Amino acid sequence: MCSCGGPNLFGKTSAMTEVAVPPAGRVAGPVLVVGAGLIGTSIGMRLRELGVPVWLDDSDSRAVDVAVLRGAGERAGPGQGDPALVVVAIPPGSVAAVASDMLARYPEAVVCDVAGTKSGIVAGVAECAGPAAARFVGTHPMAGREVSGPNGARSDLFEHRRWVITPTAANSESAIAAAAALAEACDAVVVRLEPEAHDRAAALASHLPQIVASALAAQLEAAPAEDVVVSGQGLRDMVRIADSDPVLWADILDSNRSQVAPVLNRLIDDLGSVAGALVGHGQSDADVVKRLLERGSAGRARLPDKHGGAAPKYGSVTVVVSDRPGELGRLFAAAGRAQVNLEDVRIEHSVGRLKAFIELSLLPERVDALRGALVDEGWEILG
Repeated sequence: MCSCGGPNLFGKTSAMTEVAVPPAGRVAGPVLVVGAGLIGTSIGMRLRELGVPVWLDDSDSRAVDVAVLRGAGERAGPGQGDPALVVVAIPPGSVAAVASDMLARYPEAVVCDVAGTKSGIVAGVAECAGPAAARFVGTHPMAGREVSGPNGARSDLFEHRRWVITPTAANSESAIAAAAALAEACDAVVVRLEPEAHDRAAALASHLPQIVASALAAQLEAAPAEDVVVSGQGLRDMVRIADSDPVLWADILDSNRSQVAPVLNRLIDDLGSVAGALVGHGQSDADVVKRLLERGSAGRARLPDKHGGAAPKYGSVTVVVSDRPGELGRLFAAAGRAQVNLEDVRIEHSVGRLKAFIELSLLPERVDALRGALVDEGWEILG
């Protein structure tokens, strides 16, 4: 088993840059996908839609069976020949060893992985594979679901999502192009980062939210039933990803511990300050709580919107919709007739009643037009 440790292959980390992939960049097949889980199966499904031959391999034979039934490719077997591209889609702790084995087994193939951490993997492959590591490119599609396994796979899982590639100075341009072409084939936006920059960003943007969601949801386990039953949409939104695969995420967090620990400690410091302030009674204590809430609002405003820039302030219209087939389609059609572009949609279900609250986000200057059009068509509007 190769060590995932090793020296930093880069100097100072750089800012995120999007990579322009030549239009001719097409995935060369056959592609061997090692790991028939959510990500591997989703990649296979998308490549098969494009007519690329895909072979599937996994230590869990049943996962391969499901992936094949989902249309992700055919089972890998003897006599098939060598793949042009190998995608290692397994938990990060095993990637370096498996990727190195693939490099040795298929001396002409480009090998890439899709794990959630990069520094240890890239260094581990360099240590294990030697010069062959030039054909290995670390990647990470920033997409997923709260469900795991091939049954949760979707061919459009990566559409318009960022897909990070972390090439090294040793990589050939053809290897980098092959990794980028894979992401492009999956309709993702290719982003180039150095491994440490990726791991630092992932700790904040992906790994910390998983810990927070799981820790918050864990408070519900032993809570009195009367406390849980009043749970609102805010709690549901925050714990949505808490149902993720515990084994996989324990591996991810362990593999990025050096980046996750500092950001987690900063959060703990903030929570400790608020907890201390809430047992006090002075004005300074109230100011501590207020400052955290203000910082939270300022941080939320930095999240990019769908266009990639700072999120604008949208107006909203909340519509009460019956929980029956076709209602969402009717609502969206009504918005279209009103010539209103919906920027976002949020659904909140009413517990115990067959109703849902649909919050439609749109440009503020179009709120009155949409509200009036929906009222004219008989829709129930809140507020």
